[in-house]
Amino acid sequence: MKKTVNFHIRLTKEEAEQWKAKADMTCMSVSALMRTLMNGFVPREKPDAEFYKYMRELSAIGNNINQLAAKANALGFVDAPMLQKEAERWHIFQADVESKFLRPEKSNLKWQ
Repeated sequence: MKKTVNFHIRLTKEEAEQWKAKADMTCMSVSALMRTLMNGFVPREKPDAEFYKYMRELSAIGNNINQLAAKANALGFVDAPMLQKEAERWHIFQADVESKFLRPEKSNLKWQ
């Protein structure tokens, strides 16, 4: 959706700095942060570098499992359905971790 309306507000220098700091913590622009909050979501802070290290490892393992499943299915010497089930389980886990650490959560504030 194209944003066509400018909305201007007056803030103190300290308030503007607070908005900018909060936006930086979530890797969002101030405008995106305000829209997210207005739509009833509370964004999460950007995770630290260690989180991304673990996510890369999880992703690599999941990809390896998928490759093993494909190879096992082609050669017929490993329980491919079981391996595929584990790969699916791993991807669900990865999505859950992303959801927990990255996606904004719905706010219950009544004014929204």
